Order: sequence, then structure tokens, then C-alpha cells
Amino acid sequence: MPTLIQKIALQARQTFRSTGVGPGPSAENLGQLRKLVSQVRVEDVGLEGSRRSNKSGKGPPVTYMHICETPCFSLGVFLLRPGASIPLHDHPGMHGLLKVLYGTLRISGFDRLEGTEQPSPPCQSGAVRRAVLRSVGEFGDQSPACLLGPHRENLHQICAVGGEAAFLDILAPPYDPSDGRDCHYYKLWSPTAACPTASPGGGAEGSGEDSTAGGGAPQKEVWLLEIPQPDDFWCGGEPYPGPRVSI
Repeated sequence: MPTLIQKIALQARQTFRSTGVGPGPSAENLGQLRKLVSQVRVEDVGLEGSRRSNKSGKGPPVTYMHICETPCFSLGVFLLRPGASIPLHDHPGMHGLLKVLYGTLRISGFDRLEGTEQPSPPCQSGAVRRAVLRSVGEFGDQSPACLLGPHRENLHQICAVGGEAAFLDILAPPYDPSDGRDCHYYKLWSPTAACPTASPGGGAEGSGEDSTAGGGAPQKEVWLLEIPQPDDFWCGGEPYPGPRVSI
């Protein structure tokens, strides 16, 4: 019998095989994939008993375990040290699903407002653009899978709250700079600041149980400044210990 992670990979292939061609994934296939991803627990990816806080403060703040990748999707697990954050970033033309495996994540989701890009402000090299803070919520291992799309909550920041955390991640199609899908980083910016000093995006307040619905979440317009990858963020790698996936 196929393992749950194998079923997820097969459903992801079925769901995203036409990504970039035609109307994109059907609601039925996307719903079925989200249902499967929402069932994932640590034992399904070989992470039971794996929590291991790095008290020395050395090493990468975030680690990635690669499970599999095809031209239409990638599948893997991110591990965040206590207090670590994946900075506010985008997913150009991509869909994504995220399922917390352990710990608690605070996720802030933004929608880009098209046609609002402006030249770089003084003292900065990146462009600024208008966006809507769609939702801010905390998610744990009992929360359903979060979903982002090419236009809905395509920018987000992910922070570990109260300890280390891990999540399963699907991106469709995968990042590919040669095909226009490079990752860009942002921070909140105030147009009244000549030299912006705002903290990274996601510092807005609010709460929502489901980042796909935004229930109770703020609907707030903000300015985002594109920045280089922050110096205090980098991602290491380690082997995936779970069941093998064939795709």
C-alpha cells in the first residue's frame, strides 16, 4: 500500500501537471491534494522524536530536507530553529501548500497589487510596490494545510513561535530563475521615510485560523520594499529520513 507521502506526491503530479498551461489546476484536484496534505504527521516523513534544539546558536536558522522534485512541483520539509524566520518573500506564478508538522508557525500573507511598482527610494536600491496584508495567523500540527496561489497570498513570512518548528512544503512549479521564478525578499516600507528602517514584513498585527480564507484577518494596504536576501537568513540542508517517494 502506498505511504501517505507517496500519495501526496502522486496527487501533486496530477494536480499540477498542466501548471503554466491553460487555466491551471482544477479546484477538485487542488482540494484533494490539500485534504491529503492536511493529514500529514511527523511519522509520515520520518521525523518522530526528531526535535533537537540547537542551543549553541550555530548553524543555519532554517534547514531543508528534499523529498522529490519534478518540472511541475517540488516537495520537501523545512525545519526552523527556535525564533527563526523565513523572511517575507514571493512565489512568482506559483501555487504552494504548507502543513505544520510540529511546533507553531506565525504566517503573514500578502497579495501583490499589480501596476503599483515605483522607483527606488533614496538610500535604497530595490523597488517599492503596493500590497494588501491579507492574513496573519498562528498554525500548529492540528491546523489544515495553508494554501497560496499566483495572486492570493503569494507573498508570505513564516516565523517559529515558542520553539522549533517544521513544515511540509509543496511549490508548483518549483523556483527556476531561468524561467522567471526567482525568489525576491521584501520588508515593510513607509513612504515618509527617506532611508527605510522598517522591520521585515509580517510585523503587522491580526489573527486568522485559515490563511486561505482570511477569516478575522486584516485587509490592510502596505508598501513593500524589495531587499537583498537578509544577512541573518540562510538555509542549510540535511537528508530526508522518511519513506522513499517514487515519481
